[in-house]
Amino acid sequence: MTDESEPVSGGSAESRMPELVVITGMSGAGRSETIHTFEDLGYFCIDNLPPSFIRQLVDLTALPGNRIRRLAVVCDVRGQAFFDELAGELKRLADGGVTFHLLFLEASDEVLLRRFKETRRRHPLCDETGSVAEGIQAEREALSGIRGRADLVVDTSDLRPQDLRRVLKERFFSGNLASTLSITVTSFGFKYGVPSDADIVMDVRFLPNPYYNHELRERTGLEQVVRDFVLGREETGEFLGKWYELLATLAPGYLMEGKTHLAVALGCTGGMHRSVVLAEETAEYLRDLGYSVATSHRDIGRDRERL
Repeated sequence: MTDESEPVSGGSAESRMPELVVITGMSGAGRSETIHTFEDLGYFCIDNLPPSFIRQLVDLTALPGNRIRRLAVVCDVRGQAFFDELAGELKRLADGGVTFHLLFLEASDEVLLRRFKETRRRHPLCDETGSVAEGIQAEREALSGIRGRADLVVDTSDLRPQDLRRVLKERFFSGNLASTLSITVTSFGFKYGVPSDADIVMDVRFLPNPYYNHELRERTGLEQVVRDFVLGREETGEFLGKWYELLATLAPGYLMEGKTHLAVALGCTGGMHRSVVLAEETAEYLRDLGYSVATSHRDIGRDRERL
């Protein structure tokens, strides 16, 4: 049996160990909004997890065959015993070779007091202190040691929920943000209608149409001869340069606003030639930027069926 204080054994356990983030801090400082942000970023999240369960959860997710690679847990205040328990569990994780990040959320006493009044919630330490103000002060003093261990401390006093999401993404996940946004690039024919779920639609009908070349009419944009025709045009090169620049600006903007899936659609007349070629080029460019990209060619065979 594996000792609880040692890393999980069996196979390459270290490589299977999930990325772990422990979220704690002052009650009312934004833990709920934070865990929602982590969920949007693809983390498996558990709210109000007793600290003693953290290591057991890590061990379970490190077992062979488990697909959970990113894990975020919120440890909430339940009483004075919580503070000693959390501090001890964090030390046990470190001593056991478990790598983790500790995120601490705080706000000023005035802001926390106002938030509790607005939501009419009880402070978790009210039973021990008698008032919300006293509970806030007691909690702050008790958490001072844990705060000192945090990798990131975020003061949410002046942050709206959307501001908090942006701060977390910018300061905590800037290195791997691209992987949290999945993008679908679709080609389509305007004669069959614009995809209803598209976030960004680009009309490429201004480019020369291979349809009017009899040797290319029945071929598709997935075939090299059509690709050469479309990509060999000077105007196509000029368009792609500006199109890529636009995407490089838009995609991070959508991501910072909390979007986890982006649908990009490129359309030509029939959805068989130009849009297919450029959808493939667009997908390849976005993959090179680090995004997870899938392609779909909605109307690629419809014009061929009509010929």
